[in-house]
Amino acid sequence: MYDLVLRSRRTCLPDGERPAAIAVHNGRIAAVAPHEADLPAHTDTDLGELALLPGLVDTHVHVNEPGRTEWEGFATATAAAAAGGVTTIIDMPLNSLPPTVDVAALNVKRQAAQGRCFVDVGFWGGAIPGKLHELPALHAEGVFGFKCFTVDSGVPEFPPLSWPEIDQALHRLVELDALLVVHAEDSEELATAPAAEGKRYQGFLASRPTSAENTAIARLAAITAGIGARAHVLHLSSAEALSIVAEAKAAGVRLSAETCPHYLTLTAESVPDGATEFKCCPPIRDAANQDQLWAGLADGVIDCVVSDHSPCTPDLKSRGGGDFGQAWGGVSSLQLGLPVLWTAARARGRPLAEVVRWLAERPADLAGLSHKGRIAVGCDADLVAFAADERFTVTPGELRHRHPITPYAGRELTGVVRRTWLRGKEIGARPHGELLRRDGG
Repeated sequence: MYDLVLRSRRTCLPDGERPAAIAVHNGRIAAVAPHEADLPAHTDTDLGELALLPGLVDTHVHVNEPGRTEWEGFATATAAAAAGGVTTIIDMPLNSLPPTVDVAALNVKRQAAQGRCFVDVGFWGGAIPGKLHELPALHAEGVFGFKCFTVDSGVPEFPPLSWPEIDQALHRLVELDALLVVHAEDSEELATAPAAEGKRYQGFLASRPTSAENTAIARLAAITAGIGARAHVLHLSSAEALSIVAEAKAAGVRLSAETCPHYLTLTAESVPDGATEFKCCPPIRDAANQDQLWAGLADGVIDCVVSDHSPCTPDLKSRGGGDFGQAWGGVSSLQLGLPVLWTAARARGRPLAEVVRWLAERPADLAGLSHKGRIAVGCDADLVAFAADERFTVTPGELRHRHPITPYAGRELTGVVRRTWLRGKEIGARPHGELLRRDGG
């Protein structure tokens, strides 16, 4: 007798979309059977034409709690995640206070998250100057890898690593087979670019040129190759860097890359002046660049798509009255990633099962979560009922992250999350998410 059976004529399985029945026992997927299979269960639900997806995995989320909980928090961020079909997030080591750069700070963060999470939550550690000796202890405590910047992070307590320090960090991490995830822009390139000031988006775009990304990614690939370490390029926006990543992969370098829904769906040409809700670093670039990012995603040069949900208070986002040089950079989209990407993907002729791979299976692989991100026997029964053909208009007041600021306001999207299950239990008003460790503890 199974605990739950879910049937859908559009079940997104690792090998594609087809009718299937999914049986759940003790929080795990116990059987994947034909749609009409006889599977005795306490609850048997036929979703009809609703698509059944694996719970999405978002490995790039800034929850900001503790210390900057007025920006966001575990309760609000994970509620937004669940509403968007995301059942697992990995929290970035900044902008919380303290940042997650040692075991004491990790314990503070875990205490803040305990009992407040609607979805499962894991944690990245941070790599900053003067704290590289803490990396082995953090690794032993189950963080999923380590985040660093090569440029100013925007907060003083999380300074960037120099290139010699990145070399040192990778030498430490290769012994642990641990992953370094990198905000890769070159500080020297940015120093020679025009200053970001004023309300013109094109001025801000000029302040974060593609050359800054290209230079940093090339240096990261070279250092990683020389050491044999693992590195991951965060939020890639420059299509010119795709050839660098592709050549490194072809040469056997352990380098991967992600991009974000905003780079795949928004364009510089359409950003109004003064609309700082579109500000992020690196920036949203032009339509021709976007087309190349889609090609890189389809070819597998880009491994996955994640939100880089980076919220702040409204006063910080509108600081300077729409001045791109003063406003906080970050796009809040944790709840909207699936419909945003699916709307654009179907317009480009990409199937839903492929979108699921980008948003679920591949981010899970990046984090080493082999029991997440796919509908397969033995995996966690993290599941999503998705109305793939239903349209809606983004209304900020209906978003569940703390401050309803989004560049997608008023945009018509396709795809509505109807229900979300975490380990076979439907997510409702009471949180039952767990805190995850890389080692499964």
